[in-house]
Amino acid sequence: MPIITVKLAKGRPVEQKQQFVEAITKEAVKTLQVKEEWVTVIFDEYERENWASCGEIHSIKFGKGFGTE
Repeated sequence: MPIITVKLAKGRPVEQKQQFVEAITKEAVKTLQVKEEWVTVIFDEYERENWASCGEIHSIKFGKGFGTE
């Protein structure tokens, strides 16, 4: 029973996440040879001010709304 955790910044529309879930589930079924109903996808969403890379907080580095469109 694969459990796939996806960590991403908040702000993406539910339609985009649904599209991703369909694609990742399809690939998991094919690659891991499991039933579709066995695949679980969990989104861990973070505010951009709680995420940093290269020594900079993303809300500062990229600005408000970056990556949501």
